[in-house]
Amino acid sequence: MDELVKRLSEGDHSVEASLRPEKTIEALKESVDRGYVHIRFTDTQGGTELGVRLDREASNLSHADFENQNGNVCLVGDLILNYVKVRCVAEVDLKTLAGKGHLEPVGQAVNEALI
Repeated sequence: MDELVKRLSEGDHSVEASLRPEKTIEALKESVDRGYVHIRFTDTQGGTELGVRLDREASNLSHADFENQNGNVCLVGDLILNYVKVRCVAEVDLKTLAGKGHLEPVGQAVNEALI
């Protein structure tokens, strides 16, 4: 297994919602509504930013009050990192736009020629 995937699959790690042009609750809400968010694992060398296509059924927004910037969201989605299919699970606090997250390998390595 890829070293980075293995490391981010072991335990929870610090994450933040990576938002541009400004890191705001409105930008996070727009990303969630589009179904695609960027999650940055902050405790890796230089930070590892992942684009995650949300799985709306697996994600949990029921504790989120975007209007008052209160509560948290559990963002879940799949992606390919270093040719390994993974599921990203990130719990983000709406006040700080930071939280904890991890990866879950969901398959074998993907052939480079197929990407």
